[in-house]
Amino acid sequence: MDTLSLLFYTFAFVLVYAGFRVITAKSPVTAALHLVLAFASASCVWMLLQAEFLAIALILVYVGAVMVLFLFVVMMLDINLDTLRQGFWQHFPLAATVGAVVALELAAVLMGGVRVSEA
Repeated sequence: MDTLSLLFYTFAFVLVYAGFRVITAKSPVTAALHLVLAFASASCVWMLLQAEFLAIALILVYVGAVMVLFLFVVMMLDINLDTLRQGFWQHFPLAATVGAVVALELAAVLMGGVRVSEA
């Protein structure tokens, strides 16, 4: 395995981990910081693809502006997390079913492969 492949898989793993932690974090601030990590990992993947403008734009626009604004708003609000989590287990079976259907559809699309036809 060459260095670029190793870097790609490392950044992809960090990106998937950070995306998972954005969804499962208990604190909104922790979720926002993991979102910053996800944006940074995605930017590194763009750099590996030699798309430097997109990588810098992702960092400047999303991390530099949107995430700072989001963190400011989250820190200013007094969010009661207990009331947000009251119906979690009540709606979990439906959410798990929808997630499984989406995962199966994604697997069905990816198992077919990418077919590129001649122009």
